[in-house]
Amino acid sequence: MKVIILAAGYATRLYPLTLTQPKPLLPVAGKPMVEHVLDNLAPITAIDRVYVVTNAKFATHFQTWADHYRATKSKFDFTVVNDGSTDDSNKLGAIGDINYVLTTQAVDDDFLVVAGDNLFSDKLGEFGKFCLEKNAPVEAVYDVGNLEEIKKYNSITTDADGRITFFEEKPKHPVSTLTGIALYYYPKRTIALIQQYIAEGNNPDQPGRLVQWLYPRTPVYTWPVPGLWFDIGSKETLEEANQIFAKF
Repeated sequence: MKVIILAAGYATRLYPLTLTQPKPLLPVAGKPMVEHVLDNLAPITAIDRVYVVTNAKFATHFQTWADHYRATKSKFDFTVVNDGSTDDSNKLGAIGDINYVLTTQAVDDDFLVVAGDNLFSDKLGEFGKFCLEKNAPVEAVYDVGNLEEIKKYNSITTDADGRITFFEEKPKHPVSTLTGIALYYYPKRTIALIQQYIAEGNNPDQPGRLVQWLYPRTPVYTWPVPGLWFDIGSKETLEEANQIFAKF
């Protein structure tokens, strides 16, 4: 199993912190936030390679970090993939980056996709087990607790088996407080569908849009994230995450 870490954004809302450092390498509770992500993925023993997809501005930053992390802390093998973008005007978008990795690295395996700035308080070993049991696309979900908050994300409804029956990005009138987050599993057979999504000219940004397109075509299941989930999008959430994750 492979992992694709999405790390090609420019995080302009966090300027000046991210002018010279990519957001996933900013420290949270004493270590880069991407290390929190990888440490929580480590119990998934099927993982044998991690692809970090980033941009031309920060590729060397990630390579330096990956070399050190691999040598001192990790059993994973790393490949840093430079998508060639230089700013927001020519970025590929999250789904475009997934497709870029699959194509340029000739990935022919099941794979996970996770955003490099998504923080979890709990280990994700059970996510890996669930995905392998289902052998179908899986989206991790989190209950944000109120309908107003979910308007910033997406809203998902499921059937009794946890299969997605409705998905809407940034809903104006949400009926569910369950949101899909940037942690996904795709079995190898879905690679052709992802390539089809891109070839048809669909929106290459926001990874949830791929799920929205995919679930009417093939079953997509959900897995509730245990504990806390943090999406670092501002200086305020970064500071809050520092305070909370220092306790773990």
